[in-house]
Amino acid sequence: MSDILFSVLPLDPALIANLETLNYQKMTPIQEQSLPKILEGQDLIAKAKTGSGKTAAFAIGLIDKLIVKNYAPQALVLCPTRELGAQVANEIRRLVRFQPNIKVLTLCGGQPIGPQIGSLEYGAHILVATPGRLKDHLRRKTVSLRKIKTLVLDEADRMLDMGFHDDIEGIIQQTPENRQTLLFSATYPEGIKQLSADFQKNPIEISVEALPTGNQIKQVFYQIEPASKKESLKQLLNYYQPASSVIFCNTKALCRELNDYLKHQGFSALALHGDLEQRERDQVLVQFSNQSKSILVATDVAARGLDIKDLAAVINYDLFQQPDVYVHRIGRTGRAGKEGLALSLYSKREAYKLEAIKEYQGKEVQCEQITSLAKHTEASAPPPMVTLSISGGKKQKVRPGDILGALTGEAGIPGQDVGKIDIFVHFAYVAIKRHSAKKALERLNSGKIKGRFFKVRQI
Repeated sequence: MSDILFSVLPLDPALIANLETLNYQKMTPIQEQSLPKILEGQDLIAKAKTGSGKTAAFAIGLIDKLIVKNYAPQALVLCPTRELGAQVANEIRRLVRFQPNIKVLTLCGGQPIGPQIGSLEYGAHILVATPGRLKDHLRRKTVSLRKIKTLVLDEADRMLDMGFHDDIEGIIQQTPENRQTLLFSATYPEGIKQLSADFQKNPIEISVEALPTGNQIKQVFYQIEPASKKESLKQLLNYYQPASSVIFCNTKALCRELNDYLKHQGFSALALHGDLEQRERDQVLVQFSNQSKSILVATDVAARGLDIKDLAAVINYDLFQQPDVYVHRIGRTGRAGKEGLALSLYSKREAYKLEAIKEYQGKEVQCEQITSLAKHTEASAPPPMVTLSISGGKKQKVRPGDILGALTGEAGIPGQDVGKIDIFVHFAYVAIKRHSAKKALERLNSGKIKGRFFKVRQI
């Protein structure tokens, strides 16, 4: 965190006041370096990892340029995944609370297109979209980008990895030439340079140190035999027993396979990959973030935008070819001044990847043999929470307070036993401490929420 305050920027006083209510007072390094340039209208290439404050940086910049009385889309943020799109849209909505007339609309796949078309008919100021779904709307002529002032390509490297270059090109061609283009990326592959050359005007390049919390993350690399890789991971989990961990695999197939193996071995695991339906993805993220599951096995693309507080460990089951991807992965642990743990498995044939990581970080890494770990026969403790799924959500006007009231009122569940509550369009999820879960499930199924009966089940 820098010592520069947001109040030094030439922003609407109401926006400054709202930032203070959100506890945004001092800028992060990426905000300090990029915001003045964004507010001046300059194009930008910014290299910064998830959790660096980049969303607020570009969001404040595009909010500043809005003409509220004009309900045509004036800002467009392109994201690689639905999860990141939802996260970005929610952050923007928090930032525009000072101006209630600003409409933020999410256009992502995995959701019915009909309601999106209906919402577009009423106009919107800011669009947050995935390339595929936005192209669907452009093809149907249900949206126009002719008045876009600010275009943001968020996690641009992953959009290129996912093969979206042609889609992005087609979308940008339908925006005005005099727009401002902001390109944010966690890594800086060759494709980013070409993307910038194709679509930006004299961009300023900004790079924030990829791992500012590096000294707070303990990194250990374990040499293993490929034939016993799964058993080595089991040994690692039993030895360290992290309260929560994300395990990275390089492919969707391996992600599914490893998740099945861990569950068979008695671990509390879930998989996150690109083949999941939207509701499945929502359930996976809800259960992991509310401490109902301890392990998330994920691919890099699926985990983009994943921001889990107090993540105990990141485990690289597969090392990636590029060292900056490794640094981006492990940056999800050791946040907010807390200690983190990064564990990686590698074979002799992958020693060159370690050399690349050492060179990239500018320091030696700790390497051990997996056989050096003492055997632990005691199983990990089960996750502290259990998730209950309720068959009612925003569409049924269910609010977190309604669920909390039903649990602590007639159900008699102590308030401290109720955890995170997530409300979606047609479903709601509530985390309950394990010892109260059975009672909560029975009482909710036999009682009412907001005067209505809903089906409730444990997931």
